[in-house]
Amino acid sequence: MALAHGPRDGVCSARGCENPATLAIVWRNPALHHGRHKTWLTCEDHRDFLLSYMRARSFPARVVPIADVGGAEV
Repeated sequence: MALAHGPRDGVCSARGCENPATLAIVWRNPALHHGRHKTWLTCEDHRDFLLSYMRARSFPARVVPIADVGGAEV
């Protein structure tokens, strides 16, 4: 049994949120992720919160429609 929702579940990645995701935040940690990216799904309610979390850490991040997630790079 999974502890949290993953991208295939289509649920917002914000802790405790069960809303359907409508967008994806594609990000990477330059110190760790060389040539690869991570994806967090988000609902409209948590989009700004999750994006500001990435930006506060100086992680390159962008918001894309879920349909554009395959192969997205930052």
